[in-house]
Amino acid sequence: MSGRLCVVGAGPAGLRAAEVAAGSGVAVAVFEAMPSAGRKFLVAGRGGLNLTNTGKEGGSKYSGLSPDLWNDLLESFGPEALRSWARDLGVQTFAVSSGRVYPEEMKSAPLLRRWIARLKSQGVEFHHRHRWTGIQASSGKWELEFQTPSGPRSIETPVVVFALGGGSWPRTGSDGRWQEAFRKFGIEVEPLVPANCGWEVPWPRQLIDEAAGQPLKNVQASAGVATAYGELLITDYGLEGGVIYMLTPALRASPVLRLDLKPAFSFEELVAKMPPGGRFHLHEAFERCRIQESARVVMKHHSDCPTWQTPAAFAQAVKSLPVVLTGPRPIEEAISSAGGIRSNEVDRNLMITKCPGIFVAGEMLDWEAPTGGFLMQGCFSTGTRAGQAAATYPGL
Repeated sequence: MSGRLCVVGAGPAGLRAAEVAAGSGVAVAVFEAMPSAGRKFLVAGRGGLNLTNTGKEGGSKYSGLSPDLWNDLLESFGPEALRSWARDLGVQTFAVSSGRVYPEEMKSAPLLRRWIARLKSQGVEFHHRHRWTGIQASSGKWELEFQTPSGPRSIETPVVVFALGGGSWPRTGSDGRWQEAFRKFGIEVEPLVPANCGWEVPWPRQLIDEAAGQPLKNVQASAGVATAYGELLITDYGLEGGVIYMLTPALRASPVLRLDLKPAFSFEELVAKMPPGGRFHLHEAFERCRIQESARVVMKHHSDCPTWQTPAAFAQAVKSLPVVLTGPRPIEEAISSAGGIRSNEVDRNLMITKCPGIFVAGEMLDWEAPTGGFLMQGCFSTGTRAGQAAATYPGL
């Protein structure tokens, strides 16, 4: 198989790299540990595949790699290019008001089947049940080591694209086992940590009994200087939802969430809704300020509740309720992971500078983005760049 581009990992980043390289006339072989390709892609589509996002934020939604590089990657293969790619596969997409883009069928399986069929028509070879276990330098080439049902197998290649994923959803094959092998080559790898994940809160038992499973709607949350608006879900272990997912990077630095339970009203407007004198009644304050039921439960069982004895104190709590978090949920439960090969280890073509001929794409790189289509777009954009650069690398 010498002279053939090897892609290790058959998630969206790896498949896209293979597609781009094969489209330029390069012979490509894809190696995947699982019995079939795109397992994480299928899991991501269970609730409706969020393919990309048409928002104008560009590289500002992505961290890890430089904003300049993200803007370059998205300019080369951005949301409109991804929608056009889906159309070419016969899959129409639609965008909602938030900018999120979905296939009309709201499923990932039909798109994946057509994608795999096109790759095979381009001559891409698939080798399933090949778990990558290591790599060695061999006379100017790379020797890839795999464990297969038939035993160990070695493949020699001049160029390889690694797209082994991060550490979330390990049952799909994305288990992060690759980290130590790269560290042995002197490559700096940030430990993988959960991203876009729930966070744990030591709720009182009574709060769990009364509110677990209920949403906190139309809230604004902040962590440090970062803010997010939307909905949270109260769970028996803490909080879930898009709002806390967006704040995860800031929460790692300081795990205190501040909730504005009435973002449409100012502190002064809330105070004005309550009588200025007389004895303060919490239930009356809830009614006058129209605090949603789930938020009332959270406030009633908050440790600071006994100190809210005036309209001003109550209004301040509504506008900035502190919730102390004890940590994120396990990485196995996370939608994505942060950490991976540091940005200073790769060039603009996503080649590892210490290992010429080795390219990296997808969540193996140290970057993160919120849900809403940005994660998938990042995988496609990095896969496109790695595939393009690998296909033109000397030696193929």
